[in-house]
Amino acid sequence: MKYLIDTQILIWIFGDSYRIPKKILDILKNTENQIIVSAVSIWEIAIKKSIGKLKFDFELKILVQEIYEMNINILDITSEQIIKVADLPFHHKDPFDRLIISQAILENLPVNSSDVNFKKYEIELIW
Repeated sequence: MKYLIDTQILIWIFGDSYRIPKKILDILKNTENQIIVSAVSIWEIAIKKSIGKLKFDFELKILVQEIYEMNINILDITSEQIIKVADLPFHHKDPFDRLIISQAILENLPVNSSDVNFKKYEIELIW
């Protein structure tokens, strides 16, 4: 099974894994599952780190290396996914999350997220 994790889950994996609910931990630990993170999550972390809104003890390139070493796939952003964002209702205003939602819809991926606003879209939310 394929699962898309949102930025918060990715951050928790690398810092506050105790905050990840057991249900999602089980999904992450199951080697039969394909875990996917959007490139938009890495972009969001880069921006928040550069403006001081997010503290990470390591460089962004190390984060990307660790993502690959954990066999997490990075989902690139396509123009189709960006265009889809324009069609989404404004239940969620965060541009990063809106793109993750767009990707989940177009790629037909369930999303692991703690963000309740994701429930307002036609995606499978796992929390």
